[in-house]
Amino acid sequence: MTGDLTQVLNAIDDANRKDPNHDTDETGTHHPEAYLYGLRMTSELDRLFGASASDVLRIAARGQHIERWLLKRADYPEGRAGYLTWRRDQGRAHGDRLAGLMADAGYSAEECDRVGVLLRKEGIKRDDEVQQLEDVICFTFLKWYFGPFAAKHPDDKVLDIVAKTARKMSAEGRARVLAEFDLPDPLAGAVKSAA
Repeated sequence: MTGDLTQVLNAIDDANRKDPNHDTDETGTHHPEAYLYGLRMTSELDRLFGASASDVLRIAARGQHIERWLLKRADYPEGRAGYLTWRRDQGRAHGDRLAGLMADAGYSAEECDRVGVLLRKEGIKRDDEVQQLEDVICFTFLKWYFGPFAAKHPDDKVLDIVAKTARKMSAEGRARVLAEFDLPDPLAGAVKSAA
């Protein structure tokens, strides 16, 4: 790696502190939503993969939602096709934004291109770093966002989301979910059957 990781992470945090949407952390402190999400992603990355994570993976985790509020879901058609188009456009925008920050911090063109590969999830289940990022995303969702999501949706939708989340994860990630989370039997069953 050739660049300045601290410079990129600080630039991501500076950008995400401008998020007009806010969320509350475990202590009751309000933060810009994208900024808090980036911190949580970094926390889970460190917990799951520690020092073995590359700079590119660290940047992708911290910046996965960089300036997410700029592309509004409401500007896309309703339904699955509109949602998938919005997600694809978000991945491209985030990859381009992070590549620019990385180039400014001295990373090579290959490293700048690589962060986009991770964010667009190209090679999921085949590329170790793409899969590691996906596992971090899933753990972050389950740890901090699943409870509020589940409280707002019917049981069948919650079960469907858990099953979809588990299918995206590695076998090791699913095993850790079952060991670390006290899931009700139907949800644990969805994780177990996701192989």
